[in-house]
Amino acid sequence: MNFAKKIFATIMTALASLNLLTPAAHAEYKTSTVMHKLEVYSHDSGGTLIFSDSPEYVRRNGILYTDTVSGDARLLFYHLNDTGVRKRFAIIFENTAKGKNVIKITRGGLSEPNKNYFSVGKIAQTMYMQDNFTDKIELKHYERKVYQPYDDYFLLKPGQLIHGVCDFTASKPVKIFLLMYPENADPLDFLTYAEILPKDEHRLRGTFKQMNRTLTLKQPYDWERDGLGYILIGDNVNDLFKRGVDATDGSEVVNYGNYGINYTLNFRMKFPTRFCLSPLGGHYAGALRYKYFGNSGVIQTPTQRLYFGDRTPPESPNVAQARVEGISLMTDGTELTELGNYRGQVSFEYSPPGASNLPVNIVLMPSNQR
Repeated sequence: MNFAKKIFATIMTALASLNLLTPAAHAEYKTSTVMHKLEVYSHDSGGTLIFSDSPEYVRRNGILYTDTVSGDARLLFYHLNDTGVRKRFAIIFENTAKGKNVIKITRGGLSEPNKNYFSVGKIAQTMYMQDNFTDKIELKHYERKVYQPYDDYFLLKPGQLIHGVCDFTASKPVKIFLLMYPENADPLDFLTYAEILPKDEHRLRGTFKQMNRTLTLKQPYDWERDGLGYILIGDNVNDLFKRGVDATDGSEVVNYGNYGINYTLNFRMKFPTRFCLSPLGGHYAGALRYKYFGNSGVIQTPTQRLYFGDRTPPESPNVAQARVEGISLMTDGTELTELGNYRGQVSFEYSPPGASNLPVNIVLMPSNQR
């Protein structure tokens, strides 16, 4: 008996002794409560991610993050005004090359600032997944421009959070500055004397290469063979966190949670299959996009509530280790949100949402629509 199976036997005995499984569920756990990890191919590609989330709680004016990129890139920011007065947030693009520089924003998502972290994260990600925002910025040689597409969204009251994401391509190298500055100041003037703020203890900022990740099942899902199946996202064991560099000081950083990484999840199925998302790390609120035989759409996760995951009991070390080894449990406490029923093949576009906790399971099971 391998390690995972030993752990699983211990878990089942404990659950039964605590009456957490009904007699019928306990008798049929091999098909109704056990989930098996599905093997995937993982491949990273794409341009550069600029990620700014440190300091998350901004207590004074300054530059939150800055770096220079060219070509395809993604910008993700997440900051809270932790002062006692209103502040403004700004994105500034600077052309660092001779001649004209064109920045084409191909998609984006931005939430109006407020104090509800889950609302901010879910709205920004839903807008991004809807994929209907484009813009263009033209810079003369060595010119700087402030980018605030929704001006009111860049004014933060005390305790309010701003969160946004955008994909863009720059024809030449462009330097990006993210600022928190006084409400009535001119951001371009402020930039001339602003200092770079030190990162907080979480160190969630940096520049990361290959901003996209593709996960593809190694073989078609067959629920007769595989039973309940799952793939795990954001656990740093099966799905590794990206490593990058904080351009403000040259230090190596880790993107704990892979925020800003855009996943493509490719599935093939032998039989009609039901898909669900299950949070494992705690509170969760986001959205993803499905693509299915020429059709596409956005699904909020969860669909009926702002967030979920708050009702999922914490995992014991043994349960967490069993999941890593390839066995997870579907119990009465497992929270699920529906992603739909599909035949043949389907793909999802997914990104870890701001303010939410990882990891998550994408769960596959027999379709409830035959």
